[in-house]
Amino acid sequence: MGTRSLRQSRHALALRRVLLVIVAVLIGFIVAANSAGAQDPTGTVDVIEANGLIDPVLADFIERSMDEAEASGALAIVLQMESDGAAIDDARLDELVERIESSPIPVSVWLGPAGNGRANNRASRLALASERIGISPGSELELGSGARIGYDELIAGNVPADFSIEVQDAPALLNHLLELPEFEFEIYQPGDILPNGATVGDEPTRLPITRTRFITLPLIDQQFHTFASPAVAYLLFVIGLGLLVFELYTAGVGVAGMVGAGTFLAGSYGLAVLDARPIAVALLVAAFIAFAVDVQSGIQQFWSAIGSLFLIVGSLILFREHSIGWLPLSVGIVGVLLAMLGGMPAMVRTRFSTPTIGREWMIGSAGDVVEAIDPEGVISIDGAPWRARTNRATPIEAGERARVVEVDGLLLEVEPEEGAAIDYRERRKSTS
Repeated sequence: MGTRSLRQSRHALALRRVLLVIVAVLIGFIVAANSAGAQDPTGTVDVIEANGLIDPVLADFIERSMDEAEASGALAIVLQMESDGAAIDDARLDELVERIESSPIPVSVWLGPAGNGRANNRASRLALASERIGISPGSELELGSGARIGYDELIAGNVPADFSIEVQDAPALLNHLLELPEFEFEIYQPGDILPNGATVGDEPTRLPITRTRFITLPLIDQQFHTFASPAVAYLLFVIGLGLLVFELYTAGVGVAGMVGAGTFLAGSYGLAVLDARPIAVALLVAAFIAFAVDVQSGIQQFWSAIGSLFLIVGSLILFREHSIGWLPLSVGIVGVLLAMLGGMPAMVRTRFSTPTIGREWMIGSAGDVVEAIDPEGVISIDGAPWRARTNRATPIEAGERARVVEVDGLLLEVEPEEGAAIDYRERRKSTS
């Protein structure tokens, strides 16, 4: 009996020890969890960058980022806006506005950075759907009535009576964050030592406790978002057309053709997103076809004038709602004209600097001089105008006849049909 009682006592002791170990482990986990919770920040505020036109890529990105913010337990969402409009239809914009208004997480907007922050045209609907707006100096907001009000008016409260959104003076994003009810911070009084070792000056300092997470467009999405910028789409489109025209006069498919095709497709995507006028796009394409006709002949005449007119008109009426901007518009028009009327013929002439590119049949052909060749001018061969150069000191007057003796790319070397030093037929006989 004594032995059995001793065994039971030992078993009970062992069981108590196991229970004590389990309790100790559980207490350790609880203490560690509480300690970790005390050390971690009190939450996260997600800042979503919404810069540029609200196009399909950016609209999807905003919705996706808001979903991720909700799933991760973010305390608030801030849209950093620098937008002049939207490139989505009204139905899609309504969906995005509804998403902001119905968000279970507070959504605010910061118009910044200073001097660049804005929410204009249809993009302003996103800002007006938020709970509060922080605005930096030099920024502006377009109201539902179409009137635009700037920083000074918003801060002074010079807004319509039905404007009920809270407005905050926020020169920097941190100023806006510190005014959010969900954003926690610690106040250090003058003379206190900051975590970085610095001493607080004469004014109290607020240091954030809540974390800030910045969310930007992924790289590929950023590329497509850039393509949908009016200035970028326009320049890519005309540059691509110009390179494709240049490639027409080269043998095989070269770098110019591949780059031209890529930029043309990127520009076409941008024009499609921005709802460019079809007639304007057609005018731009027709302009480069007209330029190509005169590039072939090496002379800027009727088709160059038509191409110039189509280029200017097509560029000016390209977009219904958006603006290219005078600087990129000027660069596009002037650059194309310089390339097509000056640079392109010279480049093509260089690439065809040998007479064995299928034009040797012209040697010996005679034509009428259209513009005096002194030393260069224009000659008509079989009804087609060609730039010509005389191989003699004596000029050949308009209306006279001249014979081709050499081909240098797109430039014909000619001599008078009458009075040449050696008749062409005789020279050919002697060389054969």
